[in-house]
Amino acid sequence: MSPVCPDWFCVTEIHSKLNEAARLAKSAEACALAGSVAEGVSVSMDIEQLIYEAGRLQDAASLLNRLSRE
Repeated sequence: MSPVCPDWFCVTEIHSKLNEAARLAKSAEACALAGSVAEGVSVSMDIEQLIYEAGRLQDAASLLNRLSRE
């Protein structure tokens, strides 16, 4: 990804990362409900990174929005 992304790209990427995090959360829940708690925890480990990345993209979109108004 380029250092500066257009607002729409940031929002699209945020959506994509959060959808992936939700998919992983559902998989982790299914594992846990099936009795494989350790596997569910293992599956859920990637959620934190996706949420972190979505947050940084939100920061970038917010900054770009502020800069465009100056």
